[in-house]
Amino acid sequence: MVTTNSNSLPGRLLSLDFLRGLIMVLLAIESTGLYDYLYETSKGQSFNGFITQFTHHPWHGLHFWDLVQPSFMFMAGVAMAFSLNKQWANGVTWEQSFKKIAVRCCWLFFWGVLDYAVRPKGLSFELWDVLTQLSFTTMVAFLIFRWSNIAQIGVCIGLFLLTEILYRFTHVPGFDMPFTDQHNFGNYVDTLLMHKINKGGWVAINCIPTAVHTIAGALVGKLLLSDRTDKLKQLLIWTAVCLLVGFALDWLKITPIIKRIATTSFTIASLGWCLLFLSAAYWWVDIKNHRKYLTFFTIVGMNSLFIYLFFEIVGSRWFNGYISAISNGVLDWVNAGELIKVLAASACIFGLEWGLCYFLYRKKVFLRL
Repeated sequence: MVTTNSNSLPGRLLSLDFLRGLIMVLLAIESTGLYDYLYETSKGQSFNGFITQFTHHPWHGLHFWDLVQPSFMFMAGVAMAFSLNKQWANGVTWEQSFKKIAVRCCWLFFWGVLDYAVRPKGLSFELWDVLTQLSFTTMVAFLIFRWSNIAQIGVCIGLFLLTEILYRFTHVPGFDMPFTDQHNFGNYVDTLLMHKINKGGWVAINCIPTAVHTIAGALVGKLLLSDRTDKLKQLLIWTAVCLLVGFALDWLKITPIIKRIATTSFTIASLGWCLLFLSAAYWWVDIKNHRKYLTFFTIVGMNSLFIYLFFEIVGSRWFNGYISAISNGVLDWVNAGELIKVLAASACIFGLEWGLCYFLYRKKVFLRL
């Protein structure tokens, strides 16, 4: 749904808009192919260690880029808390909110499937997109939103136990190695759902453990909406707990940190990082009131769904190639090197996408589901 909003900023958690915008900016730049180019051309150089952080870890381990999807799902939970709080303050009933959430989840599922549906060889049905997974985690977080904090934490623990049981004790021939790529229970479920296995090791049932990210986000949202005076302290305490527990599970060789199948240790550790990111942004933006230059990011963050669908569907299939062809053609006139061409094309693509978000922002038009 496309909506107009004449009062878009008052009452918003600006640190959330900033973080969401920052993530979408990083994703938009990644969609131009810049990170992949820099990674390939910097092999053997010290810079490669830095740019490697903008790639997913191949299996057992954790890179910065592995935190993008958890942050996306976590922030969706925070935003949901603010949205529901506003709805219910305006007299919207739980049943009406449920209908809105149900419609939203259906649209998220639709766009997530559509994102990967069109392939060069024909149509494809895949459930690995973040939007598809978010459709599940959002519904779970909403259904238990009014439960006590303890009960919701109990649900999170239950989701972790379910994940561990499915991977460790469901012995399917050929898929009975819990933490081995292409031979784990998640891969088996994918053969049932989609009749194929993702070559990169991603699995559809990641939505089960990562529902914890969205539930935790909703809990944090309620904390930030409360009258408590120790909000930042609480965020930092839970940050420390999650980082300690998540990495301890890996260090003690109980459950390895593997992003591609969202192991328990990965989910908890990444949640710790999400909490740390939000704590830092909340302190800097909402407590210290440092808001200069934030508009660059909030312009994108307030239309995050639109820009994500744009660079995932339009950008990757047409826009990026079209703009790159123009940019490279112009630079050929001055015999520019390959690096200059890639940087220029990336800057042009991202600049035009940001400009599109700015146009919508000025018109107060936002894509919401």
